[in-house]
Amino acid sequence: QVQLVESGGGLVQSGGSLRLSCAASGSIFSINAMAWYRQAPGKQRDLVAAISSGGSTNYSDSVKGRFTISRDNAKNVVYLRMNNLKPEDTAVYYCNAGVLPPGSWPWDYGMDYWGKGTLVTVSS
Repeated sequence: QVQLVESGGGLVQSGGSLRLSCAASGSIFSINAMAWYRQAPGKQRDLVAAISSGGSTNYSDSVKGRFTISRDNAKNVVYLRMNNLKPEDTAVYYCNAGVLPPGSWPWDYGMDYWGKGTLVTVSS
């Protein structure tokens, strides 16, 4: 099994910054991609950003230029740096990880393993 634990969510004012972390543990040897998704009340869960083990990234248009995904492969941690936060960024943010077959990148679907989520609330 793979376990994903998110941290770093909280309440922040519009224009502020926040960094989310996701620590992966368990049978993670074959994991080659990690991602962040978010789900706002009444809306579907959508991709925010994804990163491959090789460093390729993919971002939602709504966060390009504001959010940055990165990873520390040695520590099995993926980060999401969120700058210039807006009220519409308010959502539960979920860490996602999995194994992508060759030629699958950029991946447009949720992968095998999910964290329980961390709430980000942006006030105006």
